[in-house]
Amino acid sequence: MSPAHAAAVEPWWKSAVVYQIYPRSFADSNGDGIGDIPGIIGRLDYLSGLGVDVIWLSPVYPSPQDDNGYDISDYQGVDPVFGTLEDFDKLLAAVHERGMKLIMDLVVNHTSDEHPWFIASRDGGKDGPKRDWYWWRPARDGMTPGTPGAEPTNWASWFSGPAWEYDEASGEYFLHLFSRKQPDLNWENPEVREAVHAMMRWWLDRGVDGFRMDVINLISKNPALPDGHMAEGDRHADGGQHYVCGPRIHEFLAEMHREVFAGRPERLLTVGEMPGVTVEEAELFTDPARAELDMVFQFEHVGLDSGPGGKFDPRPLRLVDLKASLGRWQTGLHETGWNSLYWNNHDQPRVVSRYGDDTPGHRTRSATMLATVLHLHRGTPYIYQGEELAMANHPFATIDDFRDIESLNHFREATAAGEDPRRVLTALRARSRDNARTPMQWDASEHAGFTTGTPWIAVNPDHRHINAETQLADPHSVFHYYRRLIHLRHTEPAIAHGDFHMLAPDDEQLYAFLRRHQDSGTELLILANFTGQPLTPDLPDGWTGTETLITNAPPSGDPHTLAPWEARVHRRRTPRLRQFTEQ
Repeated sequence: MSPAHAAAVEPWWKSAVVYQIYPRSFADSNGDGIGDIPGIIGRLDYLSGLGVDVIWLSPVYPSPQDDNGYDISDYQGVDPVFGTLEDFDKLLAAVHERGMKLIMDLVVNHTSDEHPWFIASRDGGKDGPKRDWYWWRPARDGMTPGTPGAEPTNWASWFSGPAWEYDEASGEYFLHLFSRKQPDLNWENPEVREAVHAMMRWWLDRGVDGFRMDVINLISKNPALPDGHMAEGDRHADGGQHYVCGPRIHEFLAEMHREVFAGRPERLLTVGEMPGVTVEEAELFTDPARAELDMVFQFEHVGLDSGPGGKFDPRPLRLVDLKASLGRWQTGLHETGWNSLYWNNHDQPRVVSRYGDDTPGHRTRSATMLATVLHLHRGTPYIYQGEELAMANHPFATIDDFRDIESLNHFREATAAGEDPRRVLTALRARSRDNARTPMQWDASEHAGFTTGTPWIAVNPDHRHINAETQLADPHSVFHYYRRLIHLRHTEPAIAHGDFHMLAPDDEQLYAFLRRHQDSGTELLILANFTGQPLTPDLPDGWTGTETLITNAPPSGDPHTLAPWEARVHRRRTPRLRQFTEQ
């Protein structure tokens, strides 16, 4: 089979690159300090020039904005802060005109407490028609409703505190795994599933090209809602064993595929965000024969630098742990599944600050090294806005500079429990979701070209020298390096379709692996120095003097030595593989 034919029969998204837009922070067209849809339209040529294939749009639905739009009050509209449904239609048409696709963020584990479904569930009484669209439970036996410890289970919310909120009017509690303003839908109720499916079909009929599904592996709960295991010293328990990849999750996703996606002539993209998913589960979710999802977002590799206290207890990353994790996912999904590849998104701190070196002398090199490693893996890469510029973490000075509900709740709970506020702030600076949410840095003007007004969250002061305008004019910038990586994924079959083999798994400084594509007889050797010191790796046999496909460092007098943070990709044609193809 020729490489061209092999690529033709593979799903289009295997050679695609996705770009995530967080609308609130991308581009503001009207000066109110909040990004909007017309602002996105005005920047589409920038994304087209970058070369990406798909735009993933974080929520633009009507929302009280308790969790920046992930608390949805109307699934079939656009929040006025972002524009109108007509603006959205213009955006979709403009994306398609440029040969790109657009996927929506689907948030259906929970709604806003201001969604009409929840209002009817709460106000319609215990026997109301929508009561069991959500999880309602009485207080624990023998406990006074509304008092500490009376919650139906001991589960913790992901945003601190208990996962239950007491409703005085009905005398019962409702479940919220996240904010108390984000009540969880009861997917055991077929009416809930039918309503979600109808809404999804409505968006697909409008022309969207698929969905990124928020925490979709949490929608199936053990209906008994048992208590979780309470660790010593914890105020609330991790109930994840009763709702992460719950008992009916595969049934629900297979039903969704049948009811929403099956039979549509266009090939759509579905990616499920799945905290706590295992390789074995992901292989089932992404097996094409099972018809559930195309790929999943897993969280294992972005939890490796968390200490015993969780994400706000950061510790240095061990490279051997990163290689073991990513290597296991590459191997585990090789036969039937598919990986999504990411360093950044709206919930993660900036990777150049986290795993690289954001100081002026190493920022560009470490950012492009990290990009090379990620984009040369097998899977579909995701770029988060500003990642292609090496945007870094923000130097937040005080708790008043933060906006994220998770960060604010953690600070309040941790300091109330006696933790040193300075230590809590240090952890927030490193790991807060707000690091990803500072405005996109378009130019060196006062607010980075993001807005003519006052931005909803402060612009990173480094925008004076880290911005799109500067990098577009510099052919050696991080932006243009990303363009080259994207082009390679589109043109080199070994990147999109080749197999994967990890090298030097125990090396604490070198990240090295092979990609091999039998049909074209192509092998790639990827070498990356994860340190700020020169490194001389031992090359595998047969690679000395081979073609350098891409590198982020200028030629040196010693071709065997990697400069600090250097990444290099070698390519060779292998007669044995060509002969194998011809047989």
